[in-house]
Amino acid sequence: MKILLLTRYSSIGPSSRLRFYQYLPYLKEHGIDVEVAPLLGSKYIEDLYRGKKRNYASILRAYLQRIGYLTRSRRFDLIWIEYEILPWLPEWCERVLNALNIPYIVDYDDAIFHRYEMNPNRMVRSFLKHKIDRIMGQADVVVAGNGYLADRAKQAGAKRIVQLPTVVDLDRYRAEPSNGSPIFKIGWIGTPSTAGYLQLAETAITEVCGEPNTRLVLVGSGPIQLNGLDVEIRPWTEDTEAMDILDFDVGIMPMPSNSWTRGKCGYKLIQYMACSRSVVASRVGVNPEIVENGVHGFLVERTEEWVTALKTLRENHQLRKDMGRRGRHRVEQTYCLQVTAPRLLSLIQSVAR
Repeated sequence: MKILLLTRYSSIGPSSRLRFYQYLPYLKEHGIDVEVAPLLGSKYIEDLYRGKKRNYASILRAYLQRIGYLTRSRRFDLIWIEYEILPWLPEWCERVLNALNIPYIVDYDDAIFHRYEMNPNRMVRSFLKHKIDRIMGQADVVVAGNGYLADRAKQAGAKRIVQLPTVVDLDRYRAEPSNGSPIFKIGWIGTPSTAGYLQLAETAITEVCGEPNTRLVLVGSGPIQLNGLDVEIRPWTEDTEAMDILDFDVGIMPMPSNSWTRGKCGYKLIQYMACSRSVVASRVGVNPEIVENGVHGFLVERTEEWVTALKTLRENHQLRKDMGRRGRHRVEQTYCLQVTAPRLLSLIQSVAR
């Protein structure tokens, strides 16, 4: 079986890496030959995180290259698409696949339909606000990372919807209790594009870290200022991310409540829990589906709740261990590659011609 995989990014793009690339070895073992064609390469992501301006000439070349791949689409048994084939343009390419009767799967781990329908540019709203709904309605299968995205696919008239969470590979994440170090480390992992959410818990973190033997550790945030706190900032790499989380005592995920964040898949929480770390997270979107309050960690809303949760975990090492152990078990049952990979394989086999 031959599949053409059209990802948005190379493997350093978080969504592409987690929703697609990490499944490729398993699919290969089971006879699925996947040809990968990312739209935007690693340099684009690296420049984006460094705050550099977009190179529109390289983006145009990427679009033309993608169209070139589609001219060979009849050679494949299935087209597997991240979000859409050509961002910011109408769904012409998806319509061609339908006309040629070539089956395709689209995968969503973000509410990208809001980028178009809520765009401040009237032209974008006029021409593209229904684009993702039309793609969902035409696809053979819509794979959704959470219930919010699955509900949107249902409203769009999708023929078949499969909910598949964003998961970790347990072979890369060890289950280790926190070591009970005298320094209590509040940890966060992410990208510069989401680091701004830390400001939602800034007052609480400042209060807790203002007390002795407490430190904030950020992985992948890039330079950031939080109320003058002495923050330890580490670069993100795929090879070191799990080890960095093992150095946390608790993992946090502050996030605002809005249409965009309701489409998020809570991957940070799954990473923390896979490493047997207790968590404190905003009670937003998919987070309450992943974390049971008081069992795997705490779900909070107000500043005082953030403070109470963090101080409670700092002062009770055994509670942290118990929550971390239960969190790891939850990941093993639901949020790991070892559970979802066979489901994805079965889905692909059922759709490919």
